[in-house]
Amino acid sequence: MTSNNWKAGAVAALFTLGLSTGAAAQQHGPRPGWSFEVAPYLWLPTISGNLRYDLPPALGGSANVKADAGDYFEQLNAALLLAAMVRYDRFTLMTDIMYVSADAGSSRVQALDIVGVGRNPVSSTANASGESNLKMTLWTLAGGYTLAAGAWGNIDALAGFRYLGVEARTDYNLTVTLQGPRGNAGPSFGGAGRLSGTDDIWNGIVGVRGQINIGASSFFVPYYLDIGGGDSNLTWQGFTGIGYRTGWGGVQLGWRHLSYDQGGRSLVQDVTMSGAYLAVNARF
Repeated sequence: MTSNNWKAGAVAALFTLGLSTGAAAQQHGPRPGWSFEVAPYLWLPTISGNLRYDLPPALGGSANVKADAGDYFEQLNAALLLAAMVRYDRFTLMTDIMYVSADAGSSRVQALDIVGVGRNPVSSTANASGESNLKMTLWTLAGGYTLAAGAWGNIDALAGFRYLGVEARTDYNLTVTLQGPRGNAGPSFGGAGRLSGTDDIWNGIVGVRGQINIGASSFFVPYYLDIGGGDSNLTWQGFTGIGYRTGWGGVQLGWRHLSYDQGGRSLVQDVTMSGAYLAVNARF
């Protein structure tokens, strides 16, 4: 989350096989009996977030690292996105798992909160250099039910959970040194060093998904929205766009947004992923 050139890596990371809860073109209405969907898609999100690392126990406190909205993935190490949806009449079961490992530059320590000293902001000029590595796993599992369907389109209600696992590491290089409560006789923070942390975030979600058909044409407007909480104060995801349906599946172009608001003592204080997507799905 604290990185430079996130978009370049996100393009490579997310152009792989998967069916997002918000990335698959949908049919006129539920088929009778069993059906299955898969969809390769491309998502180009910009990512903005804040991380909170615990400082070493000898010093105590925390460090906040900032990722500006214009920062993107710089170098991708590994990526996997795989998902599927099963439907039986009006009932559905969707699962979506994404794993990304990336190196990131231009990380910036924004503030230090040292026990016994208090909070100290750190200016951008004091950050001589910084680089991070981020490993992120996102998994969604949700069941759904078609509330209504017809020539106009369909609407499904859904309920399930979303998991976000984060393993982050930031190498920093500060031109200033901040002393602990013992002054020169105790530990300090500054110069070159490394911060690291992990976070496992579980949230229940509820939402709706479906499509609105455009007249008698093969074009439609897909939509998806979920909202939830648990470990997060709030998480939500939404998308919309334009789609074209064929006999074997469909194509979509749209905009997708995912947001987490954590706060407290979490490693991930907040993060958003927002950008255009292109999906091609197949039904069988």
